[in-house]
Formats: sequence, C-alpha cells, structure tokens
Amino acid sequence: MQVAARLRREAVETDQRRVLVLAGEPSRTRERAGDALDSAGVDLAATTYLGPGQPLDCETLAPERSRRLLGTTRAALVVDCHERCEPNALGRVAGTVTGGGLLVLLVPPLESWPDSRDAFDETLAVPPFDIDDVDGHLRRWLVETLRAHRGVAIVDVDSDTVETDGLVKPAPALSISDRSQPHEESDLPGDTDGETRFPGSAYEACVTDDQRAVLSTLEQLRDPETAVVVESDRGRGKSSVAGLAAGSLAAGGRDVLVTAPRYRSCAELFARAEALLAACDALVDRDREGEPQRLETDEGVVRFHDPADAADLPGDPDRVFVDEAAAIPVGILRSLLDADGLAFTTTVHGYEGTGRGFSVRFREHLSAGPHEVTDVRMSEPIRYAAGDPVEVWSFRALALDASPPVAPLVADATPDTVTYRQLSPATLLADESLLRAVFGLLVLAHYQTEPNDLARLLDAPNVTVHALLADGQPVSVALLAREGGLSATARAETYEGGTVRGNLLPDLFASQLRDEAAAGAVGHRVLRIATHEAARSRGLGSHLLEHLRGYCTGDWFGVGFGATPRLVGFWRANGFGTVHLATSRDERSGEHSAIMLDPLSERGRRLHERQTGRLCRRLPAMLADPLSGVDPDVVRAVCRGIDRPPALDLTAFEWRIAAGLPHGAAVYDTAPRAVRRLILRHLVARETDPLDAREERLLVGRALQCRPPTAVAAALSYPSERTCMRAFGNAVGKLVEVYGTEMAREELERLR
Repeated sequence: MQVAARLRREAVETDQRRVLVLAGEPSRTRERAGDALDSAGVDLAATTYLGPGQPLDCETLAPERSRRLLGTTRAALVVDCHERCEPNALGRVAGTVTGGGLLVLLVPPLESWPDSRDAFDETLAVPPFDIDDVDGHLRRWLVETLRAHRGVAIVDVDSDTVETDGLVKPAPALSISDRSQPHEESDLPGDTDGETRFPGSAYEACVTDDQRAVLSTLEQLRDPETAVVVESDRGRGKSSVAGLAAGSLAAGGRDVLVTAPRYRSCAELFARAEALLAACDALVDRDREGEPQRLETDEGVVRFHDPADAADLPGDPDRVFVDEAAAIPVGILRSLLDADGLAFTTTVHGYEGTGRGFSVRFREHLSAGPHEVTDVRMSEPIRYAAGDPVEVWSFRALALDASPPVAPLVADATPDTVTYRQLSPATLLADESLLRAVFGLLVLAHYQTEPNDLARLLDAPNVTVHALLADGQPVSVALLAREGGLSATARAETYEGGTVRGNLLPDLFASQLRDEAAAGAVGHRVLRIATHEAARSRGLGSHLLEHLRGYCTGDWFGVGFGATPRLVGFWRANGFGTVHLATSRDERSGEHSAIMLDPLSERGRRLHERQTGRLCRRLPAMLADPLSGVDPDVVRAVCRGIDRPPALDLTAFEWRIAAGLPHGAAVYDTAPRAVRRLILRHLVARETDPLDAREERLLVGRALQCRPPTAVAAALSYPSERTCMRAFGNAVGKLVEVYGTEMAREELERLR
C-alpha cells in the first residue's frame, strides 16, 4: 500500500501517470486494488474498473464496452486482465488516465501469465484450431516491457512482495496550470480586426502553445473552400481546440456540423464550444440537460450528426468538423467533401484507426478536391506532462508508434534484390526493430491495422507472417490466414445461419452463397499485404504473392478487400478471379468488399467455377437493386475480374431489339434483358475493345444499374438526356457488331 501511495504522490508531483501492476490470484488482486486506491487517495468517483463483476466501489464497465471511455478523463483506471486481456481495449483506455493518475493492471502471476489462456485467446483459436494451439508471445512481451519500463510498479500480492516500486525520482515537472501562461490580447494570434477574428476568449481558453497555434490555423475556416487537418497523438487537446474553433464560428453566425464515430468521442468538443459561447454571452439555447448535441447562437449553431446522417450534409452546413476522422469510413469522408469548409482531427498513434491510415485511404481524395488544405501537428501533451511513462510503455508494448523503415533503406529495392522470408513470432520478438518495422508497414498501408493485429500475428495459430527483405529491412509484408477444412457439423451449422470465427471465406460460401460443401475446402486468405511507399510500382507486391502461392497448400488462395478499380486490377493481374461482390458497404472502409480466388487444386477449381457461374447469373439483379449506387468503374473492374464469361443466350427477338437501338427502330424498355446480358458478356469477356471507358460507364449506369437517363447524363456530362440515350444506342450497336449473331449483324447493317 505504501508503494501505491508513493507512486501516486510522484505522479501528482510530475503531472504524469504511473502504472501499478498487481500480480497474483484474481480475487486477491481485486481486493488489493481497492486497498491501493484508498492508500493512494484516489477519488473513486473518477475511477473506472474494466473487468468482470463489480469488486470496486466505482464505475464498472465490461471489457467489451471499453469504447465508452473514449473521450473521457479518469483519475485512475483498473484493468482486470485475468479473464480477458485484449490489446485493443488496453490501447483505448490507457490514454484516458489524466496527469497525476494511476493505471492499475490486475494480472496473473507474471511467471505463469504467458502460459495462461483467456477469453481473448479464444478469439484467436479459429477452427479447426482450439485454444491450446494459441501461443502466449504477446503476453511474454507485455511482461518483458512492464519489467523494463520506468514508472511501472510491480507487486506480487500472493506473497506481498514488491518486485519494483516504479518510482522514477525525476525533477518535478510543470503542472498543466504552470505550463499555461496567460496571454495579453495583443499577443494572441489572429487578425487585428476584432470583427473578423476568433474571440480573444477562445485563445485565453487554450492551455498550450500548440493549441493556440492550431486555433490560429483553424481561423482559415472563415474563408470558403478551405480544409484543415489536425494530427496528434492522444492527450494533446485536439478535440478541445476544435471545440473552441467550432464555437467561434457559431458565434460569428456559422452553421457548424460536427460528426465523430460516436457522440462520446466528441463530447469534449461540445463542452469546450459551450463554455466559449457562454463566456462570449452568445449561447441562446442548448437541446438537452447534460451533454448537448446542439448549441445555438442568434444566427449560428454547433450540431452533432452521426457519420451516416452527416454524409448527406443535412441542412447544408457552412462548415463541417470531423473528430477522430481515421475511425470513420472513407466513403462517408468523401461525401463530406461537398461541404464548403472542413476540419479533420485525427490520432496519429491510435487504438482504432490512425492518422497514417487516414492518410493512406483518404488524403488523395481531399487533395484532389476544391479545398485549400492546411496540415498542422500537435505534440505538446495536455492531459499529462511530457515523457509520461504510461504513454511510453503503452506505445511500445502495443506498437502504437511502430514505423516502417526510413525510405532510404528500401528505396532501391527491386524483385531481383530482395530476399523472401517467413518470419516466425520468435524471430520477430528476438529482433524488436524488425517487429516494429513489420508492424509499422502494416499500419501505414492499412487503415484497419490495430493492436489486436499484433496479438494475431504473434499468437494466432492460423496466421503466418511473410516478408521481402532489402538488406534485412522489410520492404513488403503480408499476413496469411489458413481457413476452411471445417467439419461436417460446423459446415451444417454455418449453412443454417451460424458463424465460424476467423473463417471469413468458408463462412461466406456456406451461409450467404449457400454452398455448404465449399466450407470443407482448405485455403489461405491474404489478411494484409503492404509494400513500402518508397518502393511501390516495381512489382514487389506481385513478387511476394508468388512466394505466398508457393507456400500455400490446400484448395484455394483467396483475398477479400474493399473494392476499388485499382485494387481489383492488382489482384486480377496476379491471377485472382472475382467470385463475390458484397451488397452492403463495409462499415470501416466505406467500400463494397470483393472476394477473389485463385484455385490451387481440382476441388478448388470446381468451387471457383461454381461461384463464378452463380455470380454471373445473380450480378444483373444485384446491380439493379442493392448495388445500383456502386461506382460504375468498380463494376467494370469487378466484371473484368470474372474468369468465365456468361453465356450469351439471346433469342432472335432480343437480338432484333438490340440491333434496332442505335437507329431508334427499337425501344430499350421493350426487352432490357437482352442489352443487360450483352453488356455483362462484354465486360467479362473483353474479346475486343469496341467501347471507351465513358461508353462502358454509360452502359453500366443506365442498363445494369437502372439509373434514370437524366441522372446518367448528368454524371457523365452529356449535354442532354437525348444525347445521352443516342450515345447509349450507339454503344449497344458496337457490341452487336462484335458479339451478335449473323442475323443480328445483318439487321444492324440494314437499319443504318
């Protein structure tokens, strides 16, 4: 108990946080946690226990509800790791502890913890593997880092032994109040014209110089067609300064729409906006007691909408603020680009989506738009002082700050100069710089890479890591997952509507695609593949896939991903064929997922042929209904990826309809099936290239997706609906010349 008291005292004196590890039997660690908090003088009203039951007299949350802590600040956080130690949850909650606070970890005895198995391990034990096949590499790593890092106290509560007291004994750091110096009005950034700059009280409310500089940058949003991107690690006050800017704009009469993954993520933004408007005597109304989602001034407003609603820009807002932008689907972010002014705040080293992932998936769309974009970075902590031990430990332990190799180390890599290697967990843990470079490459290239993926690549029995190395540095990396080979019982359960953990493609085949036998085939799915940005477009990704194909055993080699024309084209060029296009958008990517296969055995070829044929039969109906809003270029790419062209079984009557369209002798609506079958055959077979890209988009949008002629004409910049439909008929005529029967071509020629 003295350890806890001294640890807390040092945390308060330095305005930093400290870690207290209580290791031992579960009930005893929970009992001692309460004693430790009491001895340390921690306010239980500002404490949260994350774990099972309610052993402490404070707020209690089940581990699966850890997201509720995002955007909150706690004096202490007790994380019970006995029944479930999930990296994502630990990464989310560690940042909520404020300066002077404690992160308390309740864990099994450290010597035996890596060999124990819990509920999170069950998620890694995907069939046909069981929990005994899961390794404990990540927990060995956690134990190693806890013992190695400063500011971490470790107590064995079973023997009442203090392994380390965790005291850093540094020179006292400045507190938040000491670090915040008042600024005279003349010293504040902004214009000298008081009518056009943000209120001085907004700058006075800033705590750090970083915040003041960012607020000054956000003043650019007073001008049209501007966008500001604010990046920082957690705890730097980006949501707070965004709230000050939003409140300032509303005080000036602007309608500001705010969105975030969930309201709680931007609660601090609203709190700061409300406080500013109250200080300016500009707040005239708020929509609810407690946490408001609408703040009104005489002429302006700050209002919250969840991402799905915000995508439609309801009420035509003047400005849009997107908090934690990296955790919002890219499709929604793209929709927001229609707003006149935008502000994005995003976390660089994040727990669910990162600033770097945000850059990979979205920044090219932002840069190509009409907005003048300004980037600004915040580095000065606000919740706690610099050098905070909890931040340093959590970043290292969960690889939150992992980075790929610096560009010069891999800039000259080519398929002829790299070495292929499968990297075992033992190899990665024996070389921390290699582990961080591999994981950093995955984080940089994939917006969905998160701490749980670190556990997956180290401990999941069905996952392997493969890399191309340039002088020992990873230049291209892939995660490969074994799937399928399910028992008859598991296949039947999946077919009847159940799910099989960690078997995405077999689950899809058996349930959605109603092919129960397919779940018995064994395959390998590419979970992630990433090539260093300094060495892209040299064939390295394709070179790595060839090595993976040689590694794979079983019936198929597959992949699932958010479909874009570029990505579908990449996988098609590497021998994969389309077997499915999801009818709904992925929540995270904002894209419709495509599934592509490369068969490796006779059984795999039969599976591939079955699914290809079924896709061709159902695709016209899907495109006319659930996929009617998909980008026509995605449809074109997906169709090009289909290995087996559909039969062109048009009747003589249907051929006469198609042949009569170019010259107005026939009406499309009389027999649309004929044209749809003809277009689909062309997009898949591509026997020749009679059409340009615009003509193909026209045929996809009007015939396959059944969009109104006026909408198609506008989307493709035809001067009128009449001109658009004339071009439609001419494009159909070109296809009749290539694919038509002799009778159809004669009819086409006769009508010229």
